[in-house]
Amino acid sequence: MSDIAPTEAHIHSSFYRFVALAEPEAVAARLRELSQPDTGIGGNILVAPEGISAAIAGPAQALAAFEQALQTDPVFGGAFVGMVFKHSACTTKPFTLIKVHTKPEIVAFGVPGVSGLPDASKPDTHVSPTRWRELIKEPDVLVLDNRNSFEFKLGHFEGAVDPKVAHFRDFPAYVTEHADEWKAKGQRIAMYCTGGIRCEKTSAWMQDQGLDVYQLDGGIVSYFEALPDAAADWKGECFVFDKRIAIDTHLQETPTTAEDVYAGEPDEAWRLARARRLDPEPGNR
Repeated sequence: MSDIAPTEAHIHSSFYRFVALAEPEAVAARLRELSQPDTGIGGNILVAPEGISAAIAGPAQALAAFEQALQTDPVFGGAFVGMVFKHSACTTKPFTLIKVHTKPEIVAFGVPGVSGLPDASKPDTHVSPTRWRELIKEPDVLVLDNRNSFEFKLGHFEGAVDPKVAHFRDFPAYVTEHADEWKAKGQRIAMYCTGGIRCEKTSAWMQDQGLDVYQLDGGIVSYFEALPDAAADWKGECFVFDKRIAIDTHLQETPTTAEDVYAGEPDEAWRLARARRLDPEPGNR
């Protein structure tokens, strides 16, 4: 549920849910109505038959009204009741425009037939931030970063493995390549990503590969939110896909720029160009 403080001038909100949506286009159309430019809300919202994923920001009151409507509007049929919203205050306005898209998946995994929809036949893989802190110190646990390599380089959990992938759709090949080795060593896999969605999409598929896998519930952002001393386990910053570029373990924007993240990386030139397009106003960093 929303817990936006009315004193905050501008708030970033990220959320997702894997839930079967019979009419994604109708959901997207209503979301566009609820986030008209005059609301001051900007960001990106993806809608697919498997659910919704969003990173948005806006004035506190407008954002609270949007989040309330998301949970109560009859067009959504209760699909988003009890949605968990991850909030952080903003120094830089994260988005200029609001974009609502419909796509086949809310996060592209690249393996046909794999969905993030809950599967009651499989064990729950979620672990809380406090349990995660214990889990990643256990000797038979391999801590696996389920993000792109440039994100890992900016910051990661101590002792984590970088799969060195450039896109999320490359992650399955890395897992397939190493699964037999991990199983032979009797290793359990503790997996994490920024907000939880990439792990949500991956975990059941990894179980099907015979792996004993756990995922950090709510991702890095929830870990930072839950543990004031998160810096004891996290090294560096956390990349975010908006104009802020990166946040620290207290969810505060850092001075890091897109050039800091991508400069000198030829394969990431397109990401730098995209980051610059996010912020077209002259004088912005």
